[in-house]
Amino acid sequence: MKTLGIIGGMSWESTTLYYQLLNQGMRQRKGGLSSLELILYSFDFARIEALQASGDWHQATTEMIKAGKALASSGVDGLMIATNTMHKMADEVQQATNLPLYHIADATAQAILQAKVKVPLLLATNFTMTQDFYKGRLKDNHNITVVTPDQTDRTIIHDVIYHELCQGVISQSSKQSYLDIITKMYEKGMIDSVIFGCTEIGLLLQAHDVSIPAFDTTAIHCDYVLDQMHF
Repeated sequence: MKTLGIIGGMSWESTTLYYQLLNQGMRQRKGGLSSLELILYSFDFARIEALQASGDWHQATTEMIKAGKALASSGVDGLMIATNTMHKMADEVQQATNLPLYHIADATAQAILQAKVKVPLLLATNFTMTQDFYKGRLKDNHNITVVTPDQTDRTIIHDVIYHELCQGVISQSSKQSYLDIITKMYEKGMIDSVIFGCTEIGLLLQAHDVSIPAFDTTAIHCDYVLDQMHF
């Protein structure tokens, strides 16, 4: 049995969902009492969020490499980062550990290409929506160009993630705000699908809540990792 290493705790709300989905996936694949052998390195997210907010990505990268090396030294066979935003330093973690790192953007790209849609909307933290580490990988590696909301809507999306979802708050009004943003951009003809590009968004929205194809990166990432590790 292979062992998966997970860098999580960013936030623990979505890491909990990762644990559930990965083990549900193993039970579906293997049946009975089967579950996934894994080792979790869980951060204090308050410390990581402070580095994000201050723009200290160098120190954040140092922390992520430390986590990856700790997992590598424990004998895991592959790594996943249980958050979209901290894939900003995925290449550095992979290089430092020399382990397979199953990238969430590659998983999402696979699902988008299979669905044959062309113009997905990206809902995520402001870091993921505005920086190039995620959008650029989709474009450069998979020829997928995503659309992002305007600054006002990006602020709404980001604030709900950090002030509500990461703290376990699920608000119907925030759900409606997200749906309004999706509907507005779809009705303008700007998009044909939507990426739930933060691992907490699946706590607020499900695919059946929208009338266009929706890609929940948390669920997609879990299935992708189980497939890539040949469970």
